[in-house]
Amino acid sequence: MTQPSPLLTSAASGADHLRLDGISRSFPDRRVLTDVSCTVASGEIAALIGENGSGKSTLLRIAAGLDEPDAGSVSAPGTVGLFHQEPPFRLSLTIAQVLEDATGPVRELAHLVEVEGQALADGDATAASRLQAAIDAAERHHAWELDHRTDRVLAGLDLAALPRDRPAGELSGGQVSRLSLAWLLLRSPDTLLLDEPTNHLDDAATQTLVGLLRDWSGPVLLASHDRAFLDEAATTLLDLDPAPRPYATVRQDRDSPGSGFGVTKFTGSYTAYLQDRYAERDRWVRRFRDEQAELARLRARVRDDHTVGRADRPPRTEGGAAKKFYADRNAKVVARRVNDASTALERLEHDQVRKPPARLRFIGLGEVGAGAGATAAGATTGPVLTATGLAVAGRLAPTTLSLRPRSQLLVTGPNGSGKSTLLSVLAGDLAPDHGSLTSSRRLRVALLSQEPLARDAEQSVRSAYEAAVGPERAERTPLATFGLIAGRDAERRVGALSVGQRRRLDLATLLADPPDVLALDEPTNHLSLLLVTELEQSLPDYPGAVVVASHDRWLRERWTGERLHLEGPA
Repeated sequence: MTQPSPLLTSAASGADHLRLDGISRSFPDRRVLTDVSCTVASGEIAALIGENGSGKSTLLRIAAGLDEPDAGSVSAPGTVGLFHQEPPFRLSLTIAQVLEDATGPVRELAHLVEVEGQALADGDATAASRLQAAIDAAERHHAWELDHRTDRVLAGLDLAALPRDRPAGELSGGQVSRLSLAWLLLRSPDTLLLDEPTNHLDDAATQTLVGLLRDWSGPVLLASHDRAFLDEAATTLLDLDPAPRPYATVRQDRDSPGSGFGVTKFTGSYTAYLQDRYAERDRWVRRFRDEQAELARLRARVRDDHTVGRADRPPRTEGGAAKKFYADRNAKVVARRVNDASTALERLEHDQVRKPPARLRFIGLGEVGAGAGATAAGATTGPVLTATGLAVAGRLAPTTLSLRPRSQLLVTGPNGSGKSTLLSVLAGDLAPDHGSLTSSRRLRVALLSQEPLARDAEQSVRSAYEAAVGPERAERTPLATFGLIAGRDAERRVGALSVGQRRRLDLATLLADPPDVLALDEPTNHLSLLLVTELEQSLPDYPGAVVVASHDRWLRERWTGERLHLEGPA
């Protein structure tokens, strides 16, 4: 008898839900997850959302068994697969070898059906149950349609045209990411975990992924900053941002906002979630304010009741103290009043909600960008930057554009069309092979790249900011100005930050000395959903020119400025 396939063995477990029970996780400098519990049913697509650093990627790694929680447990049906930053294959393998490795377990199921069918035909009575189990598993993992499914996945993720004998190491970063996603989808794990799966997908590829997820038979848990994707794909939103919880349950965080506590489940669209989230936070703020006022009143009452009539404390006023003393000359009355106030105070101190974390809001580009346009951009109403026939061999077709002081330009196009290349040329980071670029005198262009800048991992966030902008500017424009980095994170090591938090740091250093032309390459990647929304709302107020390259459908559908669409090099 052959060894059972992992996909077949998983079917015998009987579990059909992904369960996270009481998950907590701390790192040396902070706690990330606290008592997170949730259940994702088979066929359900649950999306983790929350601020940068709220623990989304950590929770996915714990669910995949790649990280150990400090407390809590995970149970998942069958095999578990995680899509994240690192490819699941060696870059020395060819595309054909990667695909062979990906489809191996599913092909093994089809082979097992043949083996058990032959065993039954040969008179092995015990083969009947094994054959049925193999057939069930093969159907669940689409073994009969594997070749068609492979073609669909490769075409949908824009990988079909790549030569199968090309080593993965020769592919672009976006192609490696899409090949990693294809590998996982064709591997067909029972439980699917995805960390930012659409970062390198265009509209067509995203629609392919949405269709595949809707057909997934097992539970799907994902983290994404793609709002249009969340609206289309997610059936449930799981919010990891801090919720109003009793102070006593998180005493170690009394002096700071701390991490989130638990998870809030929301069923509905992302738009509806935003409205509900803001309303819930307003209720939390009001409750905290009212409780703090009541605590102050009770503490004052207990203090006053203990003071009145005691020989070792001076009266507040001679007449008032006398009146109060004689009014309460019955000791039982005084004791009861003190006891009642003390009991109420103790109960409220135990049950009070924790302080709402400061909202990491973007204070508005108009406020921090007062210096933008003060040089060349502010001195003219004509073009400040003109590109004529700019081209980079194999990366950017001849492109012409013109920017005025308050231009708002959105650059769109499929993967490989040259969006990032164009922004790098405009920023002076890359020389064009053809064409010309002319600008006003002293014009400053600054670029927020897709990937965080390399920094000293051992530096604190505050030190890295000061090193980037200079001590004088850091003193004049403190890091806290922007609302991009939480106060408790300013002294953390840069190496301990999430990708999204490092991009926040990059944006803060860029805006400390606001340029005449602000170039943003995929600004929605890795940034939290709420911050991205506020950033988009602030862009029209920027006093200089803004150029944004983005594949984000949510942003594109709401863009009101100019547009430039790139088709890619011939």
